[in-house]
Amino acid sequence: MIYFDNSATTKPIPEVIETVCNSLSSDTLFGNPGSLHELGTIVTKEYNNQFKAIASVLHCYENELYFTSCATESANTAILGYITRHKREGNIIISTRTEHKATLETLKKAEEFGFIIKFVDVDRNGKPKLDMLEELISDEVILMCFTHVNNETGSILPLDEIVNIRNKKNRKIAIYLDMVQSVGKLAIDLKKMNIEMGSFSGHKIHSVKGTGLLYVKAGVSINPYILGGGQQNNMRSGTQSLVLAEAFRVALEEAYKHFDESHETVHEINKFLREELVKREAVILSPDDALDYVLNVSFKGFESETMLHCLEKYGIYVSTISACSSKTKKVSYVLLDMGIDRKTAGNSIRLSFSRFNTMEEAKTFIASVDEIYKLFAL
Repeated sequence: MIYFDNSATTKPIPEVIETVCNSLSSDTLFGNPGSLHELGTIVTKEYNNQFKAIASVLHCYENELYFTSCATESANTAILGYITRHKREGNIIISTRTEHKATLETLKKAEEFGFIIKFVDVDRNGKPKLDMLEELISDEVILMCFTHVNNETGSILPLDEIVNIRNKKNRKIAIYLDMVQSVGKLAIDLKKMNIEMGSFSGHKIHSVKGTGLLYVKAGVSINPYILGGGQQNNMRSGTQSLVLAEAFRVALEEAYKHFDESHETVHEINKFLREELVKREAVILSPDDALDYVLNVSFKGFESETMLHCLEKYGIYVSTISACSSKTKKVSYVLLDMGIDRKTAGNSIRLSFSRFNTMEEAKTFIASVDEIYKLFAL
């Protein structure tokens, strides 16, 4: 099997599996952190240790982090929690139409609360048009929502430029950043990034599903989204799961432990595939400066779903549009908003890599594409 769909989800690494098994089989770590007896105290201490370790990796304070069930929950909490807390300060939110559905659907909900969403156009590389962004900023804007790395194209957000524009025009505007595809693949220093909120997902970095993380900068107040017993400093109620927290922490540490070698491997794979696919008249839709872990390509004469299932016959797994939207069988709204024509966008597939992919897999992929074209005599 060749798995080139790592932006959708990743296979849990042995270190995560071992940690989960050890935690679940422990005679002491099954306790409820809310219990006042010794078992509760033991679990609480271990749970808090996960925050300390993660904060060290992401360069932030441990009290700025909250465990969630997924990045979607984190996005919902950050966006809705912020605007409902600060609704007297303005009613305009700025974003792009190429955001993940977790952001776009939350913005739709914000409209129901009376907020106005203003979208910045993106260029052919999927980056927000900064001159338009600057024009949209006013005293009524309270929040900007962006994606650090686009999950379909790998386009990297010009965050420093956006922060500079924000600081010049209106420093009171908060920035929420979707970092699902960038964590573990780009250096993350939350103290230096000058954002107010961010979301992360465990299953995109070889942890287990059901693990997410929310970052809220110290001093930034938001309303909680999940109410109940007041766990996690009243920000996210519900009994805390030590095993899921440990799984996220281990995956994150391993990602940055292998950061340099992973980048080198994936860069060579991406470079090779770009060169070989262009020779076969495929169109590379990811920008030249995209994150190497994502490669969006359009195949001449093949609709995306057809190519996906052809490759599947060879044991190669890729995706078309985002996994969160794939059941709709629509052309990627991300590519269309980038100005890609509908036919080219309709023939696109996404290849997404991890540190466990190899050059041999990339060569096998190219050989399989050649066989597919010969089979259909295109």
